[in-house]
Amino acid sequence: MAQRFSTDVLIIGGGAAGLSAALQLAEYARVTVLCKGDITTGSSHWAQGGVAAVTAPEDSFAAHVQDTLDAGAGLCDRRIVEMTVESAPAAIARLAQLGVDFDREENEFHLTREGGHSARRVLHVADATGKAITETLTSRVLDHPNIELINDRLAIDLINLSKLGRYPSRCAGAYVLNRSTGHVEVFQAPFVVLATGGASKVYLYTSNPDSSTGDGIAMAWRAGCRIANMEFNQFHPTCLYHPHAGSYLISEAVRGEGGVLKLPDGERFMPRFDERAELAPRDVVARAIDHEMRRLGADCVQLDISHRRAEFIRAHFPNIAERCMAFGIDITREAIPVVPAAHYTCGGVLVDRFGRTDLPNLYAIGEVSYTGLHGANRLASNSLLECLVFAYNAAQKIKSQLDRPFDLPNLPHWDESQVTDSDESVVIAHNWDELRRFMWDYVGIVRTNKRLQRAQHRIDLLKQEINEYYANYRISDDLIELRNLLHVAELIVRSALKRTESRGLHFNLDYPHTRNQVEDTIMFPGSIDHFDMLKPTA
Repeated sequence: MAQRFSTDVLIIGGGAAGLSAALQLAEYARVTVLCKGDITTGSSHWAQGGVAAVTAPEDSFAAHVQDTLDAGAGLCDRRIVEMTVESAPAAIARLAQLGVDFDREENEFHLTREGGHSARRVLHVADATGKAITETLTSRVLDHPNIELINDRLAIDLINLSKLGRYPSRCAGAYVLNRSTGHVEVFQAPFVVLATGGASKVYLYTSNPDSSTGDGIAMAWRAGCRIANMEFNQFHPTCLYHPHAGSYLISEAVRGEGGVLKLPDGERFMPRFDERAELAPRDVVARAIDHEMRRLGADCVQLDISHRRAEFIRAHFPNIAERCMAFGIDITREAIPVVPAAHYTCGGVLVDRFGRTDLPNLYAIGEVSYTGLHGANRLASNSLLECLVFAYNAAQKIKSQLDRPFDLPNLPHWDESQVTDSDESVVIAHNWDELRRFMWDYVGIVRTNKRLQRAQHRIDLLKQEINEYYANYRISDDLIELRNLLHVAELIVRSALKRTESRGLHFNLDYPHTRNQVEDTIMFPGSIDHFDMLKPTA
């Protein structure tokens, strides 16, 4: 019999959002944090840039708000933007109190500037801010007696009590695959927080770690939650182009500190596309690079910061310099070959200012959510800020309800009596590869209706195969992630087909112009019928 666990608050995801929420709640409740791998496998750990926050006297909340609204291309929720920006200094203070040592110059925070910002306001720890934050949060979590951190757990589906009969709709836990044993476990809790990150692994080329498979978005949709604005996937303009580099990100801060983009012949090209040149928002820069690469048939472009002093480069970008040197690229003397790659999911599970979803007692924080902060495009370094602010807000709301009695039934175990082991794992590998390739080719930086329709047709065919596979064979982590990616891909394509304009990160050659009147946020209601594909029995 598979194991059953019970806790007060179940947090799925061990990045900056999940760990921050755990620490906020641990003084008041028993908290269990599930990590798909360990802390190094999430996107937060690999975030290079920093945290955007107004800390300099010459900066202002109004300027940060306006920069965020401008980047969001008319789809941000101003009230959420103002709340987040004004909460930033307190979030930074909480991190500093926990021990995050942001870079300083003469006893003041060293602030860098990234694309879309009108001022230097990005706090950082060299070029490995995410690592510094997650390591600090993890050490505090591991030291706390009320927090249990469990690695190698992949959530399969959320449990909506309404599907068990006699109970109102409410989240009561999750079915979770123990990746070490292969068994499915039941985690029961009156409150569940999704902090699973984004879905950029749906694309062939991505800056994200392998864990970014849209698990939380897909699970929430299957449990009945609305999903919003999935057509807006941010492509980071500059990933290292090298056959052995994987998807190594070259931080936007390199451009913020003077790095310029050049064609293979050495010509600088960004001033032709935007007056802000290399400091234009990411969607502008990514489309410009994509345009030039297609025009020239080039494999990559060049990012050059070698005109700065070598000591400055090594001090500000030690990890990037070391990684590039491992591939024979000395960034103090030569340009870095770069290409765009899928980077950040701006849409997600629709939530309010407290991270509450449509399903009672289910919260979503961080990249998995759609808060209204990012709109049609995310302003650089607003992502870690969103994690911290909404983790705090969600924790405060959960705290206020902890003393309420909740009637939780014994949740049914996962039943695998009707399934068998598969000897055709090649099917999953092939479908995984096919999905990511056609998403890159048809639903990438530049789209057309015909490309989107082709993608939808292929998704429909894959759904038949995966649904049959899921129903008849014992699950594996690859199958769970492929199922989630397929549902995310469908949400992205359907959202993109519904938006009849080009705005922010969504550029459609059939509708190249932005409407004067802003189209509404595009949302899809949760598809709770998908819950019937589960295997648990009473």
